Amino acid sequence: MTERIGPGAFVAVVGASGVGKDALMAYARERSEAVAHFPRRVITRPSGPGEDHEPVTEEQFTAARERGELAVWWPAHGLRYGIPASADVAVGAGRVVVANVSRAVLDELAGRYQRLVVVRVTVSDEVRAQRLRARGREPEPGIGQRLARPDPAPGHQADTVIQNDGTLADGGDQLLRVILDAAGAPLATG
Repeated sequence: MTERIGPGAFVAVVGASGVGKDALMAYARERSEAVAHFPRRVITRPSGPGEDHEPVTEEQFTAARERGELAVWWPAHGLRYGIPASADVAVGAGRVVVANVSRAVLDELAGRYQRLVVVRVTVSDEVRAQRLRARGREPEPGIGQRLARPDPAPGHQADTVIQNDGTLADGGDQLLRVILDAAGAPLATG
């Protein structure tokens, strides 16, 4: 068995499409850059509105994976997603890495990192449907399919659950607390 990477921590932000993971992470990133690393996901999707990611072709993704440039990867929604290997370097250097990942890779992450913190973001179905429609990435039938999709890792416990029906600051501050706790840093007040 390979030794797990540490002493830093990997904060895995999980939740269904439309629950606000990217918004919460952007909020927390602005307030925790000194202690946390937020790698850009590599996705086989062209750039466009929404998540800031590294757009690649299928061939580029496969080549990056084969060269060991991805710490972890997974298929979802007809695309492939990956977290750059810079995450391993940062965790190995004692930093906190925060990334939006699929719940399907949580066991793999637990085997890879000494300290895995799972943050599950949820939201009411009504708010989620509104967000998916506003995002404009898919037609109505696709939204219905996303809303009906079962949890791919129902047995994996979350360390923290953020009910993201409130303001961005409400949810963002909860995620920020998790990151700062993982880093052993105090929460600034004021």
